[in-house]
Amino acid sequence: MAQVKIIAPQTREAEHLRVAAYCRVSSDSKDQLHSYAAQIRNYTEEIAQHDGWELVDVYADEGLTGTRMDRREDFNRMMADCRKGKIDRILVKSVSRFARNTRDCLSALRELSTMGVSVRFEKENIDTKTLTTELMVSVSGSLAQQESISISANQKMSYQRRMERGEFITCTAPYGYRIVNKKDLEIVPEEAATVRWIFDAYLKGRSSGWIAEQLTAKGIPSQSGAECWRETGIRYLLTNEKYIGDALSQKSYSCGFPFVQKRNHGERLQYYTENSHPAIIDRDTFERVQALLQKKAQKEKKRREKSPLALKIVCGNCGTVFQRRSSQSGYVTWVCRTHDRHAADCPVGRIPETEIHAAFLRMYHRLKSNADIILAPALRQLNTLDTILRQNHPQLLTINRAIAEATEESHKISTLRANGLLDADICAARMNAISARLAQLRGERRRLTENETIDETMDALRKVEQTLLNGPERLDGFDEELFEHLVEKIIAESQTRIRFRLYGGLELTEQWEVAAR
Repeated sequence: MAQVKIIAPQTREAEHLRVAAYCRVSSDSKDQLHSYAAQIRNYTEEIAQHDGWELVDVYADEGLTGTRMDRREDFNRMMADCRKGKIDRILVKSVSRFARNTRDCLSALRELSTMGVSVRFEKENIDTKTLTTELMVSVSGSLAQQESISISANQKMSYQRRMERGEFITCTAPYGYRIVNKKDLEIVPEEAATVRWIFDAYLKGRSSGWIAEQLTAKGIPSQSGAECWRETGIRYLLTNEKYIGDALSQKSYSCGFPFVQKRNHGERLQYYTENSHPAIIDRDTFERVQALLQKKAQKEKKRREKSPLALKIVCGNCGTVFQRRSSQSGYVTWVCRTHDRHAADCPVGRIPETEIHAAFLRMYHRLKSNADIILAPALRQLNTLDTILRQNHPQLLTINRAIAEATEESHKISTLRANGLLDADICAARMNAISARLAQLRGERRRLTENETIDETMDALRKVEQTLLNGPERLDGFDEELFEHLVEKIIAESQTRIRFRLYGGLELTEQWEVAAR
């Protein structure tokens, strides 16, 4: 009789997956903060309850457009973590939350697929683990793209008609103003005083850089709430016609898809409305500032017309920046300023420009031929160090939950105020406290998830690698554009030896024999 052996069923352990979630609240959402907090909370709980799933992080972009991926900080952080092998699976509510641009959507999904990372879209019930779903994603992405284009077209038409009637001032109030009744500008007294001080300081000969430094030192927050003022922001403020009570509409316009914002240089109609709102600066002061800005711009234009080597070469002996010298015959050299003033103070003499150009060509060809040997090991070592530093951060989950709770509290306070159940002053005080708390929490999260120096170095080295990859095999002459993209600094060790420091910190030395003239 045949012997029958019973084999007991085996209980398989749940597949261990490192899971992340991505959520985004579109800028046109009526319940933005609540939806944002709810998505973070739901995904955190779902992943925590799923057997075999380990939560990596909840990546959340608040109030940003889905049509451009390069404007979404946490999306880009998530993609970077996937490239480092930290994520196996991503959960997303819908394709439109992931992207409203078919090209970028598919590009990201294909890259994730090559890395072995699957994406599940809850609303469309699409899982990229199934190979045939790329077509479904393409269709859903196309529909989301058309929806985004339609919404944008309707909004543009509404703005255009308001501009024609002189009713449209701005979507965002400039520093010194706030929007009231959803369309009118009202002066903020304390900010207006700062605006007047900026105009006055500039007319007294202070530079926009000095003004930015003074405002930062005084701890005066900028329009965005940032502690640090920028020179570019001061220059924009000084040219803004809204400070004299006028409004120039359609300074920029969006085109194409994904929507690209372009400065309007006459390609579209513009509408100038005089006395549309209260002025902070009188017209005479404003016009005098514009004349001074134009005068300085002309001087700056002349200074820009210079060699790409300017300010790039420093003396390896005394640290002084080299300057350019040209003889009447057209022979160009670069010399240490210390040596030029008194040769005995620094031994590093003049270097012919032709030798620097030739050294760059040799360095480029050597790097182009040996990029795998020179660049790849450096990138691997940095990546390993970055992974070690990022490990073991249990505080991230706590911080994400705290961010969700704070944003939900903000929504509740707004609801109470809208229903007349909370005093305006109390509401403002609570909202300010929550905003400060959110800024602190997000700062803590950035410090935990970003090793800024290493990240910047790795990004710089990758750009160098990409520049080399796209560059020509051979250079027949000095290429200014390639030089600008590759070389951060040149250290002159002697008249016949220089060291090229590439972006990312990599240094390569070139030397030559002294040529008789």
